[in-house]
Amino acid sequence: MSWGLRPDLFVQSVTCIDLDDLRAKGIAGLAFDLDNTLVPWNTAHLTQDVVDWFAGMHAAGVRGCIVSNAGGRRVLSVADRLGVPVLTWAGKPRTTAFLAAARLLDLDPSRVAMVGDQVFTDMYGARRAGMFTILVPPISGRDFATTRLLRLLERFLLNRWKRLGLMTWWPEGGRSPCSR
Repeated sequence: MSWGLRPDLFVQSVTCIDLDDLRAKGIAGLAFDLDNTLVPWNTAHLTQDVVDWFAGMHAAGVRGCIVSNAGGRRVLSVADRLGVPVLTWAGKPRTTAFLAAARLLDLDPSRVAMVGDQVFTDMYGARRAGMFTILVPPISGRDFATTRLLRLLERFLLNRWKRLGLMTWWPEGGRSPCSR
């Protein structure tokens, strides 16, 4: 079961994503989860390093969008600040959400990478849609109630992948700087 859920790449934060490496893999677009991937859960607080990284993404000609199960002004304001389109109330992990993101980016799903903090929504749905998957640790410990339950099972998988040598890092107490 865990093999089909395992992300293609683990990075310490969105700002650690190497766009040149992704382009070498044929990736031309990035779909991002919002809560606990770009901003702490249920906030619109973007750090300057994330804003700067998105500016670099745009300058490199890589397309981006946000795919969120949330909606409202908060989600739209983050997307506006980052200069990307957004799919709200997406219904992840249904594959239709990820296929819609690929259409929004005008790319085949195989040329899109999904970046998110949750194995059972972001990684599972994107993988089923044929996307490359990138898992980041959650920005904060706050989550939606059902997400907190899924995190228990997720922790089991992460520990398993770590024991099997399928992931080389996972910060125990928060974010760590990018390592390459």
